[in-house]
Amino acid sequence: MTFNQDIEFMLSKFSHEIRNPLTTLYSTVQLIEMKHPEVKEFNHWSSLSYDIEYMNQLLDELSNFAKSERLNPETFDFRSFLEHLSLSFAASIAQSEVEYTSKIDSSITQITGDKTKLQEVFFNLLKNAFDAAKSNGTIYLSATLENDDIVVIVQDTGCGISEEQLPTIFDPFVTYKKQGTGLGLAICDHIVKAHGGTITVESTEGVGTTFRVTLKAEYKCYEESAD
Repeated sequence: MTFNQDIEFMLSKFSHEIRNPLTTLYSTVQLIEMKHPEVKEFNHWSSLSYDIEYMNQLLDELSNFAKSERLNPETFDFRSFLEHLSLSFAASIAQSEVEYTSKIDSSITQITGDKTKLQEVFFNLLKNAFDAAKSNGTIYLSATLENDDIVVIVQDTGCGISEEQLPTIFDPFVTYKKQGTGLGLAICDHIVKAHGGTITVESTEGVGTTFRVTLKAEYKCYEESAD
């Protein structure tokens, strides 16, 4: 499916509908901090503020989904990036019965890529894993260095995906969730490919699902010229 004007319009509308309540939420958080500065010392409060800022960035990216191949590259510590993301996700599901573990290879160092968009990919995969996991299920994230590739795996022991559904799960606006938009995995696929990487999935219905993202550790993203 190509990215055309109809898709751009739908994404803009989708982004607009989310941004309004998010702006209200952000204002409420600021008001709470102003009247009760002690909340800054609460566990996970800083993660809350960070996640709200990230969501604002994410909405900006969604509004430009049709142009998502235009990356904003920077060189950054990929291991620290994944560690922070993993801690943030763990905090977000701390009150659930789902067990989350992660293992990030210490040999992983820097990567050149769009940090915001890669964060979007892995948060999306982890959120999907949580949604799919049973009440006492497990989620596992691993990151390893294989030759010149960084391989990130997100695995869950959830409901799984049927064999019939697997070929279309990366298609835009195709969803098998009751309240899904069909954009999450399509965005992941587009962003990973824009980085010269691959994303694949293996799943057994009733057993669980494994997503595998492969990125070139030395891959260089070049911005398009202004011409």
